[in-house]
Amino acid sequence: MPPEAGTAVLARWPRLAALPPAWQRAGLATAFAWLGLIALFLAAWAAMAGQWWNSSTYNHILLVPAILAWLVAQRAPHLARLEPQGWWPGLVIAACAVLAWVLGAFAGLTIARELGAVGLLIAAVLAINGPRVGAALAFPLAYMLLLVPFGDELVPPLQMVTAAITIALVHASGIAASIDGVFIATPAGLFEVAEACSGVKFLIAMIAFGLLVGNVCFLGWRRRVAFMAVCLAVPVLANGVRAWGTIFAAQYVGVEAAAGFDHIVYGWIFFAIVIALVLALAWRFFDRPLDDPGVDAGAILASPLLGRLAGLRIALAPALIALAALALGGVLWARTADSIAAPLPRQVFLPEVPGWTRVDYRPQVWWEPRADGADHRLLGSYADAAGNRVDVFVALYDAQREGKEAGGFGEGALTANTAWAWQSPGPQAGGVRGERLLALGRVERLAFTWYRSGGVLTGSNARLKLANITDRLLLRARPTATLILSAEERPGHPAAAAIDAFRRAAGPVDAWMDRVAGVG
Repeated sequence: MPPEAGTAVLARWPRLAALPPAWQRAGLATAFAWLGLIALFLAAWAAMAGQWWNSSTYNHILLVPAILAWLVAQRAPHLARLEPQGWWPGLVIAACAVLAWVLGAFAGLTIARELGAVGLLIAAVLAINGPRVGAALAFPLAYMLLLVPFGDELVPPLQMVTAAITIALVHASGIAASIDGVFIATPAGLFEVAEACSGVKFLIAMIAFGLLVGNVCFLGWRRRVAFMAVCLAVPVLANGVRAWGTIFAAQYVGVEAAAGFDHIVYGWIFFAIVIALVLALAWRFFDRPLDDPGVDAGAILASPLLGRLAGLRIALAPALIALAALALGGVLWARTADSIAAPLPRQVFLPEVPGWTRVDYRPQVWWEPRADGADHRLLGSYADAAGNRVDVFVALYDAQREGKEAGGFGEGALTANTAWAWQSPGPQAGGVRGERLLALGRVERLAFTWYRSGGVLTGSNARLKLANITDRLLLRARPTATLILSAEERPGHPAAAAIDAFRRAAGPVDAWMDRVAGVG
């Protein structure tokens, strides 16, 4: 940073000018490093900000920057006793953050890219200010990770847990009901524990709340762990009670009235009640004094371990240059991999299958999987002489990158904002992912998904990501294919039996997918 630039900043910020010279240099260097890293990885930050603002699941993250500023301000008087210094192990942490971002870019894994972008800011603080300052800011730096939106992966299991709690309470309250996956049938009607009813938004917000209160209000780790356990359990249990309350009320006032009341309670009152309940349970166990600083500068200065770590110095200018080189190197590596694509045939066709013939695609309820960014898509239907019908969907990609992710969130058999809803997991045998779907409360569909990349055949999204990461790390071009075999449940023709008969006639799935992709 040019000296005149630092002088100009100091002139505009008198409080900064009043700091010791070492803190002036470190503060300005940290600020400029953060601005540069945010600009370089602006796409990841823009994606995070979009989720904070637009998704109700992540609206609470809008408060996290203000919380971080408050936590740092709380520690500021004690930070003044410490001397910032360049620290080369911080660059190792920065390299790990860059690698996380690169792997996320290679796999189309948004959470990894965003973790890498946030991790780089944390690493910059450590590389520029050293281990003692890092120890004083340990909790705020760790709390920064909550800037990363996470939790979508928890929705299906939370739906199942909520459904299990709800049906138990429904039976306990004397209401005749049956459950199939996330659908509960009662005399008043059919109820779905949908994604919005999974309780994930409140669970994630309670994690952020619990970590903050645990740090601010407790001294001992046992009490902190116990409080976090309560913060995890109460919203899940309360969400099951809320869902039961909706079903119970619907038996007497009707589904529409109960659902309308539920939306008001769920959106405005429910989370406040959960927070109040948790605080009421924990209040008598708070043991941190109100004037406790949250950091002991004397203990940090006296720590032999931090003293040894502080010996691993690096000058400020080389630290900044190394940070820039690591970040730029990661971006260039990702862009080079993005330019590589596998050759694909100009046209693709669904192969002939012995004993089966192609027929018009006429589902009872229109079903079409989502495959954004695919270079080729095929959707067809086969029938055999026994009256079985199987729908086949194939998507082919010349590469995996942002906007072209075979296993990306929302991709696959269930397309959002359609008549279809996720009902429960299907059979998972043989490395395939099974899903049971339901439309209009009466039409059931079973779907099996496979991914093919190079020599890998899997139904696991994680295994596909690993294969894609390996290819891009090695700058190796390989196509990726998605195959979904699906069938509606029809009288006398179970979906699982129809798909199994089709698979036996088609032969090995990997060879079948390779024929479609023109590989081999």
